[in-house]
Amino acid sequence: MSLRGTRPPLEVPDRLRVARATDRPETGPRILFFTGGTALRETSQALVGYSHNSVHLVTPFDSGGSSAVLRRHFNMPAVGDLRSRLMALADRSLSEVPEIFDLFAHRLPSDESPSMLQTELEALSNGDHDLVAKIAKPMGMIIRQHLEMFRKVAGPDFDLRGASIGNLILTAGYLAHDRRIEPIVSVYSDLVRVRGKVGLVVDANLQIRARLKGGGHIIGQHLITGKEAPALTEAITELSLVEQGRADTPVRPGISASIRAAIAGADLICYPVGSFYSSLVANLLPAGVGKAVSRTPCPKVFIPNTLRDPESIGLSLSDQVRTLLHYLRADDPDAIASGDVLDHVLIDPGIAYPGCEDPARDLATLGVQAIVTPLTSPATGAIDPHLLCRALISLA
Repeated sequence: MSLRGTRPPLEVPDRLRVARATDRPETGPRILFFTGGTALRETSQALVGYSHNSVHLVTPFDSGGSSAVLRRHFNMPAVGDLRSRLMALADRSLSEVPEIFDLFAHRLPSDESPSMLQTELEALSNGDHDLVAKIAKPMGMIIRQHLEMFRKVAGPDFDLRGASIGNLILTAGYLAHDRRIEPIVSVYSDLVRVRGKVGLVVDANLQIRARLKGGGHIIGQHLITGKEAPALTEAITELSLVEQGRADTPVRPGISASIRAAIAGADLICYPVGSFYSSLVANLLPAGVGKAVSRTPCPKVFIPNTLRDPESIGLSLSDQVRTLLHYLRADDPDAIASGDVLDHVLIDPGIAYPGCEDPARDLATLGVQAIVTPLTSPATGAIDPHLLCRALISLA
């Protein structure tokens, strides 16, 4: 969508579009999200009431907690965000889906002995555990087979402390399908009737490297987010992907044909709230993302965070937009125009965005249109899932 010339004002929310979507969500628009962690989980759950056709491209670069243990042991991409989004989009109105949701969300204790953890995993794989026993065939049998497979490939010395059962199941399926993630995602999408599509932006075992303003760098998503490590005190100046043990050699794996097709088929492309670098920018690093976005004629919209994001230290709202444009144009900066990859920024009128007194004016200088519409809960300033869904439906 070209940004040149005068554009008519958009009605957001568009009551007619929202009413049509809520009446027939099975025919709802294909809204594609470049997303990562938990920030979009509640919005994803709400979105099921508006569209069953959303597409969620999630990052495989999580390097903290039990995900890091799985990645080190099996040399594989992280599946935690994938599992979380699959469950967020599952149709919980269907029988046994809530039981599968509970199982996938279950974590083994972090303070039990290795033998006790192995005993619980064995009970799960045998069907003796309450969480599995109440899931009937054939779903229960498929789950038990994957858990038993995990026990065999992981061995008795695998560190199960704090392990997510859903992550163990997806890991077993990944290994069983010749280290391909799409087949096992398809299996569980069907089992829990996922109302949309979820996939890894790239199926690659890589780490995030962030260069800092002072000249140093850090490697690992968990060191950037400010959750498992102290928050950053220096701004990030560059983000890249690296292989384990090769910190000085950035790599840009290419996206698959199926991911290119998913982007090409979108009715709206959304760069949503979340950890700015490790969830959003990281998703734009693989080769081909920006080119695929630029060739897709649908609207593209950015939703900046309304709450403090430790990763965005030193970035004004305009800086965030410039950063997005930089990475989205990286495939071919001379050929990809800013207007090819970003059209709108959704702005809540009650939020003071960093370094920005007049969002509409500041964004207009970058060739981007600000759309001012309520997006947050007045009490907390956090995104209201339904307000955001209605705004996105209005643009799709």
